[in-house]
Amino acid sequence: MEIVHVAAECFPMAKAGGLGDVIGALPKYQVLQGHVAKVVVPMYRTEFLYQQQWELVHESSQYIGSQFFHYSVIKEKSNRLGFDLYLVDINGLLDREKIYGYPDDTERFIAFQNAVCDWIYSWTHLPDLIHCHDHHTGLVPFLMQYGYDFKERLSTIPSVFTVHNAQYNGAFSWEQKYLLPACDMLHWSLLDWHGQINPLATAVKTAWRVTTVSKGYLQELTNSAAGLEHLFAHEKEKSSGILNGIDTEIWDPAHDPYLLFHYTVKTVAQGKRQNKEELCRRFGLDSERPLFCFIGRMVGEKAADLLPAAIAACVARHPQRISFLILGSGESSIEQQLDMLTEPLQGSVGVYIGYQEALSHLMYAGADFMLMPSRVEPCGLNQLYALRFGTLPIVRAVGGLKDTVIDMGDKGGFGIRFEQATVEDIMHAVDRAVTLYYDQPGHLEHFREQVMEIDHSWRHAAKQYLQLYKSIQ
Repeated sequence: MEIVHVAAECFPMAKAGGLGDVIGALPKYQVLQGHVAKVVVPMYRTEFLYQQQWELVHESSQYIGSQFFHYSVIKEKSNRLGFDLYLVDINGLLDREKIYGYPDDTERFIAFQNAVCDWIYSWTHLPDLIHCHDHHTGLVPFLMQYGYDFKERLSTIPSVFTVHNAQYNGAFSWEQKYLLPACDMLHWSLLDWHGQINPLATAVKTAWRVTTVSKGYLQELTNSAAGLEHLFAHEKEKSSGILNGIDTEIWDPAHDPYLLFHYTVKTVAQGKRQNKEELCRRFGLDSERPLFCFIGRMVGEKAADLLPAAIAACVARHPQRISFLILGSGESSIEQQLDMLTEPLQGSVGVYIGYQEALSHLMYAGADFMLMPSRVEPCGLNQLYALRFGTLPIVRAVGGLKDTVIDMGDKGGFGIRFEQATVEDIMHAVDRAVTLYYDQPGHLEHFREQVMEIDHSWRHAAKQYLQLYKSIQ
């Protein structure tokens, strides 16, 4: 089977969050299972772009509104990612350093999707399936079926659309409908949701199958989906939840190139102690204390706004006894509040504003606990990385966090779950971690060994996707 993945991110070419990790791993595991998987993303001006060798595979032109644009498609030569990676370049639109955050993002991604459809239409043979990811590619299933320039050849190709985060739907005004390629006006209603053109809603309506990144998140979308709740309830028969996996070759404490001290299940106690000592040395923390880490975007969706008050309260409750380390960026007010904690709580709190891949790996290896108090977490990858590194997750029971972390109070449990995104629930969870794990010698080591044995690789998820693909062939 030949599968084409269309997305806005793909690690290591371009990554803003978990979407990039998924697109950088799932196709690789599909290739390992004997299929042909290709990925096409915009040609952002990232470091990865300039480090690889590329070949030009296609050039053509299209329109966005009345504006004529030229586009080109290049392919990475070495196949170093384990699958074919293609980049679409459109001068003036996609040639940016950042992935998102520009005033013309709507135009940028409409042009990208237009170019992708035009390019695939030109193939001498057609792929067996096109798999689109999140709203940045949500118009592709519609254009394949109803775009005048594409439907003759593309309408019979099955399409799958995966919702990685429904909080962002890419909606824009009908006044901008001129940006769309020419399409059948009889089906314009498929573009609409509450009086706007909504790419996410369009994909849910028109894709042959819809998936979300966990079963728990699929259920939650009928109650909380940024205004699309009724749509997800209506389309539930063609929807399914497939839990994300992780690339266990990249996330492997035994061989991770970012770590100075490697370890396995058999050497986890020593390995984590060495990495923790290195991590604490960098941030002036006491390695003898339990270390709680948070890695992620500093936004309300991750409940990062609760962290300043929760951390201050926890340190006050356990003075000179626990430490916190935070890595991430986002809303400036949250960044400032966290940064302001480092002076009065010196020795107990470390903060790194921004993102550093090497530091994140060291934190997974050196932390005792990974804190994830998210208000919304479709799947969550941080808890899976943490488990792989023998770090115990403390999570709110939401979305994929609820699907992957069993509270230690339940049978077979190994982590800590709490119900509400509140300072009080976070404090209680931290108290439990200190009491149940850290204050009982040998208890923490036992659970570290247990969680490192859990298989959250992409192998299982890749098989589920392939079963889904085959069901619509």
